[in-house]
Amino acid sequence: MSHGPGPRVVDPTKKAKDFRGTFRRLVRALHPQRFRLAVVVGLSAASVFLGVLGPKVLGDATNIIFSGVVGRMVPPGVTREEAIAGLRATGQDRMADMLSAMDFVPGQGIDIPELTRTVLLVLALFASAALLSWIAARILTRVVQEVGFTFRATVQEKIDRLPLSYLSGHARGDVLSRVTNDIDNVTQTLQQTLSQIVTSILTVVGVLGMMLWLSWQLALIALVVVPVSAVVTMSIAKRAQPNFVRQWKATGDVGGVVEEAFTGHEVIAAFGGEESFARDFAAHNGELYDSSWRAQFISNTMMPTMMFLSNISYVGVAVVGGLKVLNGTITLGEVQAFIQYSRQFNQPLAQLASMANLLQSGLASAERVFELLDAEEEREDVVTAALPPEVGQVVFDDVTFSYTPGVPVITNLSLRAEPGQTVAIVGPTGAGKTTLVNLLMRFYEVDSGRILIDGVDTATVSRDDVRARIGMVLQDTWLLEASIAQNITYARPDATEEEMLAAAVATNVDRLVRTLPEGYATVVTDESISAGEKQLLTIARAFLADPQILVLDEATSSVDTRTEVLVQKAMHALRQGRTSFIIAHRLSTIRDADLIVVMEHGDVVEQGTHEHLLTAGGAYARLYQAQFEAAITEE
Repeated sequence: MSHGPGPRVVDPTKKAKDFRGTFRRLVRALHPQRFRLAVVVGLSAASVFLGVLGPKVLGDATNIIFSGVVGRMVPPGVTREEAIAGLRATGQDRMADMLSAMDFVPGQGIDIPELTRTVLLVLALFASAALLSWIAARILTRVVQEVGFTFRATVQEKIDRLPLSYLSGHARGDVLSRVTNDIDNVTQTLQQTLSQIVTSILTVVGVLGMMLWLSWQLALIALVVVPVSAVVTMSIAKRAQPNFVRQWKATGDVGGVVEEAFTGHEVIAAFGGEESFARDFAAHNGELYDSSWRAQFISNTMMPTMMFLSNISYVGVAVVGGLKVLNGTITLGEVQAFIQYSRQFNQPLAQLASMANLLQSGLASAERVFELLDAEEEREDVVTAALPPEVGQVVFDDVTFSYTPGVPVITNLSLRAEPGQTVAIVGPTGAGKTTLVNLLMRFYEVDSGRILIDGVDTATVSRDDVRARIGMVLQDTWLLEASIAQNITYARPDATEEEMLAAAVATNVDRLVRTLPEGYATVVTDESISAGEKQLLTIARAFLADPQILVLDEATSSVDTRTEVLVQKAMHALRQGRTSFIIAHRLSTIRDADLIVVMEHGDVVEQGTHEHLLTAGGAYARLYQAQFEAAITEE
């Protein structure tokens, strides 16, 4: 708000965090992609199945090699059973037990053709698993990016439905951070976790089944670390989560400080506020550093902890497996396969643990996005009437309004502007002048009373219909970083070039444009045109819109005296036959107004013409005299 009291800034930390609810909402956001996600799950399952078969088949290759080595060592001419019996007869029972679990042929070496077929099968299994995994990843990438696209589109539509009070009451940098940083973090989290979660869970199930098939005793050793890992993971995640919340809130705060520093850098430099902003930025940046460091450090301890537990399991499997090979209850190839399975079993567990920090970070961002999506929207239009064409009477009928309940800004205000009248609204800062205009534009809704345009309550027609009748020029200019021509035609994209040029000539913009090398193709930036010239463009934009009602909020405050005279003439011509509201501080610019309304503390204290109000000697006369004396003093 450029004038008067505004809504209070909302503290984003007050709302209780609900991560379970956020997770469920995030899952529901994936529901439209359920078919493709099912395909991803199917492909991942097939990939995991082939990958799980690989170690078992590779163990068979090891058995072929070991059997060939043992067979070469046994003299030919005896049977396998005779060789084992001979070892037992000489007291080598352990060696006999080990060979009894092997399929060897005395005197025969390694079966090269069989080994070749087995190795090729292993390669085919791993290659097929990789191919299926690649296809699943490609589909998942498209799914995640479409979810991100939908999120951004939904947030943009939500912003269009938010009341001005929400946008005024939140730091713009924080809102931008939710729309950009937080949505990007959500999509990255989905990209990195969805595939890994699916493959990790399927791998754990498949590998566990193979381990139980090979040896339930070794499987029990491998499973010992699971409950320990779960306890460790939950403990670490519980400590990391609050820091992720701090991290993404601090990210929004840093964005807000940077946005303010960029947009107000000239004012900051002029008043020597660099050190103050530097301290503010350092404080928020320090909070971001501290929260990010703590969140990442705590969450990243999951992986080394899981690796440590995995190695303990690995040592146990290797020792017990070696003893079982010597006892002949399992083959060397099966032990090799089991060791690979134990590594495969612990790896997805470690991945699931390491993904906890990603999920926490992503859920913290998702919650911030959902908070924006859950913000209270503008009251839905209840269209029961329509505005008549081309009249322009405006009536404020006993209007009361407050930004904060219990703190009225406007109380019982009544005002009538007849078609074609120019109504000037004056008063001290904070009197409610701009609030009056915002209520007319339906940027805010009145608490009580009515605002009528041509006898029709604006609350009974659509906001678009109301705003389509009104052309607005604000004290603070807003222009696109586009050409001058595009900025002028922003209010009427279908305007012809002749209409655009006529508006530019009428508001004295054409004289400015003729001095620029690129003319109307000049891109509007802080360097290309001055603040006063930007104000001229906004006036030309309103001129081209050809509205029924004009609202000029200190529209000439940024132009020089000579340009102001030219603009005033253009505005005088534009106001003919149209109802105009002019908010002005310089009372000399509104002497010819048909009606001057003087406001104080949200109330209309005087109404009348310039001469009438001066004669009355009231609030207007005091304001005028104060400005006149100030002008004399300056001279």
